[in-house]
Amino acid sequence: MLSGRTIVITGAARGVGRAIAEACARHGARLILCDVLREQGERTATELRGGGASVRFAPIDLADPHSIAAFAADIARTEGVIHGLVNNAAIATQVGGAAFEDIELDLWDRVMAVNVRGTWLVTRALSALFAPGGHGRIVNLASDTALWGPPKLLAYVSSKGAVISMTRSLARELGTRGIGVTAVAPGIMRNEATEYVPAERHQEYERGRAVPGPQFPEDIVEIVAFLLTPAALALTGQVLPVDAGFVFT
Repeated sequence: MLSGRTIVITGAARGVGRAIAEACARHGARLILCDVLREQGERTATELRGGGASVRFAPIDLADPHSIAAFAADIARTEGVIHGLVNNAAIATQVGGAAFEDIELDLWDRVMAVNVRGTWLVTRALSALFAPGGHGRIVNLASDTALWGPPKLLAYVSSKGAVISMTRSLARELGTRGIGVTAVAPGIMRNEATEYVPAERHQEYERGRAVPGPQFPEDIVEIVAFLLTPAALALTGQVLPVDAGFVFT
């Protein structure tokens, strides 16, 4: 499904990003993984290569525009062209549990710098590297929280709402180059990024799904992999809640 396609995945060292990388590797993609977590990212790349995948890792800090520019320059020099980008990297841990009046300004700025500005800057830096002739694909990881607005998550919810709006606007701008842009909005999952969420809150979400139960990164990866294929262009600009029916749109 992805054979011959070079895919960049941000935030790929662990969690959702790693699960997406594993799925893309199974489908034959050549992978460029990046993350601020250098040691974990290198380990993930090594383990995927051990399974026969073509993988390289590069460190990147999405809060630092210079880091993003250096990463893009390296990709341009070593790869030349890419076929897909998954904007997965985001700050989720330590952003819950505070009323909107109590959110620290530094935390708000950090969340926006990574989740919103970082997504824009990575997309801007890599958009010129998409293979000519169309068939380029960008998948942005949003969140279903931006569609229903839970309390005490304002920084995170606002950032993911921005990613949804960015997806729609980028789809208009990049569509003329044959590049499709889609957002996937998972539910709150069971993984490292949501360890701060109290167990009773997890259970509340899980009972509210049309198909009750927990959600894991592995539950969304095949959908992301499909959206990276040439066949997915007709879905450009769309936001797909992939949350077992917690939110209907």
